[in-house]
Amino acid sequence: MLIFLGLVLFVLLVVVHEFGHMIMAKKSGVEVEEFGIGFPPRAKLLTKKDGTEYTLNWLPLGGFVKLKGEYDSATGKGTFGAASFWNKTKIILAGVLMNWLAAIIIFTIIALIGMPQLIENQFQIKNDSRVSKQEVLAGFVEEGSPADSIGLTQGDRIVQINDHQILNSSDLRSTTKKFAGESVDVRFVQGGQEISKSVTLRNDETKGNFGVAPADNTLVRSTWSAPIVGVGTTVQFTAETFKGLFNAVANIFQGNASKAGEAVTGPVGIIVVLKDLSNQGLVFVLFLIGVISVSLAVMNTLPIPALDGGRLFVMAIFKLLKKPLTKDLEEKIHGTGMAALLILAALITVLDVKRFF
Repeated sequence: MLIFLGLVLFVLLVVVHEFGHMIMAKKSGVEVEEFGIGFPPRAKLLTKKDGTEYTLNWLPLGGFVKLKGEYDSATGKGTFGAASFWNKTKIILAGVLMNWLAAIIIFTIIALIGMPQLIENQFQIKNDSRVSKQEVLAGFVEEGSPADSIGLTQGDRIVQINDHQILNSSDLRSTTKKFAGESVDVRFVQGGQEISKSVTLRNDETKGNFGVAPADNTLVRSTWSAPIVGVGTTVQFTAETFKGLFNAVANIFQGNASKAGEAVTGPVGIIVVLKDLSNQGLVFVLFLIGVISVSLAVMNTLPIPALDGGRLFVMAIFKLLKKPLTKDLEEKIHGTGMAALLILAALITVLDVKRFF
């Protein structure tokens, strides 16, 4: 159920992005011919208001907005092409801003519930932060390991080893190191049921004494500072996303294409991650959706043809050169960009399948 909810929220992020384009276009005097939820073929005309058709379409993969005279060379009244460069810029960037705004709202809500701490030095207001939940979950469980022999599976909560309570991954590492090579009593929760098992730990720091990759499940709750945490977390993950993209590009130029591929994921990877996070609860699914919203915003700022940033970049270049950007040329530029993006998406999907299956 949480996986389905996550996918629905992902589609809504795209719809929110397109909604931003539509609202700014209307405010800028550009006529909006259609606002569609999903992609054609059309399933139903929901309503028509102020000259805009609101439609529901059969392919539930996002949404779109169709402006009158979408090309830069259009000159008719109410067309996108006839708008000033400043208005065009606002219309193009409105989708990006809506995704950042969506991320801020999502992270603010999560901060009020309890924010997962998934990166080092994650943003928070110290004097308004309270740990509402702290536990360790089993991530990857090595086959044939002591953890595997007692039936520990991914997502199980590790509660205690002997008389040592396990609250974070550091507790788990220090405790298993302390009792390396010895028989210990392990308490863990699986499917809502608490289980106690005895097992002899390995004495092998290289492979790990217990044979499990721990995943900290720490939630930090905020009150009055929740909106600030929402903004701060959005800014922090925006910076992290740009940093990740820069490193990926650097790896490609250094000949480390495989390493660059490990830093990105596509729809297949998102579904796999959604499945894993759904085991940890709704707040983790919401957190992923917030991160995806940030990623959509960042991707659409890049000067890549077919993306929002690319469209703005191309228009700006032709304006600086004082040369006309014809409809045919614009179609060729963005068509080439779209083809390159589709090839990249196919490659990422293949890498995801190899990585996760």
